[in-house]
Amino acid sequence: MGPVTIGAIFFTVWWTVLFAVLPWGVRTPERAEPGMADSAPQKPMLLVKFAVTTALSALITLGIVLLYNSDLISFREMAKGM
Repeated sequence: MGPVTIGAIFFTVWWTVLFAVLPWGVRTPERAEPGMADSAPQKPMLLVKFAVTTALSALITLGIVLLYNSDLISFREMAKGM
């Protein structure tokens, strides 16, 4: 598996994990200010969520690469049967 493939897998996993992590810890204000959406979070903590997303994505991508290289599941054999 080449570095471009690993990068593409990481990119896809990163965005998927981001959408799973975004709702964590969201608190809406008691009273929204005029012109503010009622569902807008008080403190979105985006940098923390990006860091968590990157760490989780790196672990998931590492697991995918290790699974691919271990030949525990042969994707080439699966493709031959299609």
